[in-house]
Amino acid sequence: MKFKLTSVDPKSAARTGILQTGHGEIQTPIFMPVGTAGSVKAVHQRELEYDVQAQIILGNTYHLYLRPGTDLLERAGGLHRFNGWSKPILTDSGGYQVYSLGANRKITEEGVIFKSHIDGSKHTFSPESVMDIQRIIGADIVMAFDECTPYPCEYAYAKNSMNMTHRWLKRCVDRMAETEPRYGYEQALFPIVQGSVYNDLRKMSAEFIASQDQPGNAIGGLSVGEPHEDMYAMTSLVCGILPQDKPRYLMGVGTPENILECIALGIDMFDCVMPTRNARNGMLFTTQGIINIRNERWKDDLSPIDATLGGYVSTFHSKAYLRHLIINKEILGAQIASIHNLTFYLWLVSEARKQIEAGTFTTWKNNMVKIVSQRL
Repeated sequence: MKFKLTSVDPKSAARTGILQTGHGEIQTPIFMPVGTAGSVKAVHQRELEYDVQAQIILGNTYHLYLRPGTDLLERAGGLHRFNGWSKPILTDSGGYQVYSLGANRKITEEGVIFKSHIDGSKHTFSPESVMDIQRIIGADIVMAFDECTPYPCEYAYAKNSMNMTHRWLKRCVDRMAETEPRYGYEQALFPIVQGSVYNDLRKMSAEFIASQDQPGNAIGGLSVGEPHEDMYAMTSLVCGILPQDKPRYLMGVGTPENILECIALGIDMFDCVMPTRNARNGMLFTTQGIINIRNERWKDDLSPIDATLGGYVSTFHSKAYLRHLIINKEILGAQIASIHNLTFYLWLVSEARKQIEAGTFTTWKNNMVKIVSQRL
C-alpha cells in the first residue's frame, strides 16, 4: 500500500492524497460507508459504486466472524468475492463491538472472552486470532485489536487500557509479519491511538503508534459521548504527532460538521453508521441543511430531494414521495434515503478535496459547517 500527499491547505492542516491498494486507489479525504456484515444496509453494491460513488467500504471482524463465519468466507475467496465488491475494503478489528457488549465480555491480557449477541455462545478474541480472521476476510486495510475506552473514563483505567492496547499492537504486528495474505494482494495494518480525553496519554499513544512504522494510523476512542470540543482537541493533538506521509483514519466519526472540522485538523479517512441509520429513520442530510422527512411540511412538496446534490435518487424522487414511503415503512423508502445520505457524504468529502486543492478550503468549510448543521 502506498500513500502520496498531493496538496495541503495553506490555512489549515487539511490535505489531499492518493492511497493505493490492491483493489484500486482511494482519493483522500474520504468517507467509508459502513457495511458491518459485508453489506451496507439497504444499498446494493452497484448503487454504492455508481450512484454513491464510494471508493472503499468498511466491514466488521466481530460480525463477519459470527456470521457467515470464516470457513465460508475462505471458501468464497474472501469478502470481495463473497459480496461482489471489487474496490477496497477496510475491516474494523471488532474491538468496539466487544466494548459495547458490556457485561457479556471479560478483558484479560491474553484477549477478550465474550458471549455472542446472537446465541450467547462463548468466544475468545486475541490479537493473533483477530489478525488471522482479517487475513481470511481479505480486507485491504486491517485494524489492530484494541480496547475502546468508554466516556467518561478514569485516568488510571485509560492509562492501563492504553498500555494494554500497545502490548496487543506488538502482537498484531508480529502476527501479520509471520503470516501471508491469502488471496494474492497486500493487506496493510493500521494501529490505533487510544488515551481517552487525556492530553498526556494521547501524546504518549500517538508517539508509540508512530514508532511502529505501519502503512497508516488510526485514532480510536473518540465519538463515544465526549463533547465535540474534546474530540477536536484530541484529534488536533494526535495529528500533530502522527507522520505526515501516512494516512490518518478517525474511527466512527461522524456528523457532516464533525467531518469538515476534522478534515481541517488533518484527518484523511472517516466512517460512521449515521448516514444510513438516520436515513432509515427519515433524517436526510442535504446541501441546504438537515431534513426530517417525516414532518408534515414535506407532505405535498413535489420538489426533488436535493436538486443541487445530483445523483439519481436525489434528483428523480420528490420529498413528498419519499415521505410517503418512510411514513408507510416501505423498504424502498429506506433504500432511497440511504443512497441519498451516502451520496451527500461522498459529495461532501469530494467538495472538500476540490477546495483544498484550490486553496479555498477554510473559507468554504466555515460556511459549509453552518449550512450542514442547520435544520430545515
